[in-house]
Amino acid sequence: MDEVIADAVGKFIKLYNRDYNVPLNLKIDAGNEIYHHVPQDVNQKWFEYINEPGFFRDLEVIPDSPRVIKALQEKYDVYIVSAAMEFRNSLVDKYDWMAEHFPFIDWQHIMFCGNKIVSTDIMIDDRTKNFVNFVGRPLLFTSPHNLLITEYERVNTWEEVAGLLL
Repeated sequence: MDEVIADAVGKFIKLYNRDYNVPLNLKIDAGNEIYHHVPQDVNQKWFEYINEPGFFRDLEVIPDSPRVIKALQEKYDVYIVSAAMEFRNSLVDKYDWMAEHFPFIDWQHIMFCGNKIVSTDIMIDDRTKNFVNFVGRPLLFTSPHNLLITEYERVNTWEEVAGLLL
């Protein structure tokens, strides 16, 4: 979900700018995690924010993801898989967010887990760690932290996903 259909980085930037009034520029040092872009003395703030109840509830939707995913459902059996167990407070937030923004995805096609050890034909993800033992077709969805990774087929937008898979 995060950084593929839900904009967690945008939420962090909004909260960080609110609390520190210092604009972040994610084009600096592309390939680093978000916390590498803030001063050392506050780089743990990301983890505080992401563990707060409600953090995941009002994330912005990644553009075109609802439309393309709905179209993908006509051709594929689509599941949303999220490593939500990593952030205990995210479970209800993510479930409610999905119900609001992707009401066409049945609850039986939403999987909250620890490790994404799923056996599918295609996985779209921003984290390469989820591709390590994956035997299907991995599509790396662009996010600031993965800009320097070149060993996977990359998609930058949901329009590109549509072009490849529809």
